[in-house]
Amino acid sequence: MTTGLVYALIGAALSMGLAGIGSAIGVALSGKAAAGVISEKPELFGKVLILQALPGTQGIYGFLLAILILVKVGLIGGNVVALTDAQGLSLFAAALPIAVVGLVSGIYQGKMAASAVAMTAKKPNMSARGMTMTAIVETYAILALLVSILMYNAVLI
Repeated sequence: MTTGLVYALIGAALSMGLAGIGSAIGVALSGKAAAGVISEKPELFGKVLILQALPGTQGIYGFLLAILILVKVGLIGGNVVALTDAQGLSLFAAALPIAVVGLVSGIYQGKMAASAVAMTAKKPNMSARGMTMTAIVETYAILALLVSILMYNAVLI
């Protein structure tokens, strides 16, 4: 195994790991709020479930980039490539935007979703507005994923 491959694998692990942690925390924060609402107003289950699920997307984005890296280096569907240190570090760097932004935005999206759940509990007809406000936080995870994919595509192997 080359050092370059190790760098790439660390990048893939961080991409999935940090973004996944952000999503897990965000989903837990919003789920805690949702559970409180459902205990008193079970008819709002569908509305608050959507709000709880929204912070889970950062983990999906990190997973996507991790899979792309694993395919590029040949660990999925092919022969493992001997990467140079520069190639490995480039893939590591490509993983950082979604890893870091996924971690932070997942947590903050969970906090926003928890607030939107509380708003929905008081005024159920406002749930769509809460979803919109929660989705705005998502914008930064999407931008980070885009930058990660553009950086990933620039690495020639």
